[in-house]
Amino acid sequence: MSVSRPGLVKGNVSAGFERVREAFTANFARRRELGGACGAYYEGEKVADLWGGIRNKRTGETWEQDTMVVVHSATKGLAAMTLAIAHSRGWLDYEERVCCYWPEFAQQGKDRITVRQLLAHQAGLFAFDEPVNRDVVADLDRMAVVLARQRPAWEPGTRQAYHALTLGFYEGELLRRIDPQHRSLGQFFQDEIASRLGEDIYIRLPEAVPNSRLATLAPPGPIQMLFGFPLRLALDAFNPRSNIYRALGKNPGAGIYQDVQRVYARNLEVPSGGAVGTARAIAHAYSVFATGGRELGLRLKTLELLAAPAISPARGFYDECLKADGVQFSLGFMKPSPVWPFGSLSSFGSPGAGGSLGFADPAAGVGYAYVTSQMGTRLTGDPRDVALRDALYSAISASSGAGK
Repeated sequence: MSVSRPGLVKGNVSAGFERVREAFTANFARRRELGGACGAYYEGEKVADLWGGIRNKRTGETWEQDTMVVVHSATKGLAAMTLAIAHSRGWLDYEERVCCYWPEFAQQGKDRITVRQLLAHQAGLFAFDEPVNRDVVADLDRMAVVLARQRPAWEPGTRQAYHALTLGFYEGELLRRIDPQHRSLGQFFQDEIASRLGEDIYIRLPEAVPNSRLATLAPPGPIQMLFGFPLRLALDAFNPRSNIYRALGKNPGAGIYQDVQRVYARNLEVPSGGAVGTARAIAHAYSVFATGGRELGLRLKTLELLAAPAISPARGFYDECLKADGVQFSLGFMKPSPVWPFGSLSSFGSPGAGGSLGFADPAAGVGYAYVTSQMGTRLTGDPRDVALRDALYSAISASSGAGK
C-alpha cells in the first residue's frame, strides 16, 4: 500500500527542519511506508514531531498523534536507561561482577561475569536451556531461578552473541536486586523515566491502554523476506539448532509480547523487545541523555561511560548469533560502527526489528526516534530511517553553517 497524499502526514517541524518532513513524506511515496512516526530533539528542543499513514492495514484506520507501536529490540536502549540511572545513584558499578549484587547468579560458572560483559552480549547467555513460557516470564521470582541456573554457551568474555530476548530478563533481575524498592524494570522505567518526562511509553503495557491507540504490525512481503536479509542469517533463522533461532525464535520467542485480542500483551515485561510507545516519547528520553541528563538526575560520569567506545570480547566483534562482524554493544546500548552507523561516535541507542531506531547523540545534542508498523528487513539501517536521519543531520549542518 502506498500512502503519498500530503494530508496523511501530520505533525510539526521547526523552521530549518522542513527537510525532515519532506523525507518522512517521501517514505510513503517511495519507500513502502504504511504508517509510522518520527521524533527528533536538538539541543533539548523538539524540532520534529511527525506521524502519518495507516496504523491498521486491515481496517485502514489512520495513525494518530497518540498512536503507539511495539518497537522490538529498540526496547533494549530503554531498558539500558534504567541501569544508567542506577549507576548514577551509586547502586551499580559496570565493572563489578554481577554476582556481587545477585549471589545466585554465580551458578554454572557465571561467578566472574561483570555487569559490563553481560550488557555487551558477551556472557554467552543468549538462550535458555530450561522451558520458558509466558507463565514463567510473568512470574519474576520463577524467572530469576531460571536465569541463575543457565549455563553460558562458552567462556564469558571471549565471544559476542546477540542476547535477543534474554538480556532484558537479566537486566530486570539485576535491577530488582539493586533498587531499594525492588521494582521490576518496567515499573522502574515507568516511575523514573516515562512519568517524569510525561511521555507515553511502556515496557509493561497496562490494561488501561485501549486497542484503538495501538498500531498493528504488517509483516514484510515474500520478496522482501527472500532478498532483504543476509543469506546466512536467513537460513539460520529457520534452523531450530542455530544460535539466532534459539535466541529469538523459541523459548519464549519474540511472539510472546503479541496478543491476538489485545494487539500486544498486557502486564507482561519483555525488556529486550516488548516496549510500546510513540517516537516522540523515545526521542525525548534520548534527548535528556544527550543533553546532560538533568531531568533524570544523571551524573556526568555515567554519561561519559555511555558515550565511550565499546570494548570488544577476546575474539572481537564477530557476533555468533547475527553471523556478522562489527556490530558493537556497550552498557546495554548499541554503539555506532562502520557496519551500523548512526549519529556521531559518541552516540548510543538501539534499533529494533522491522526498522525502528532510537538513539542519543551527545556530540550533536540530538535525541531521535523512528517507529513503524510496516516491518522492513534491512539488518543495518532501514532506508526509511536512514532517509530521516540524513535529513535531520543535514538540517543541523545547515543551521550550524548559517549561524557562523
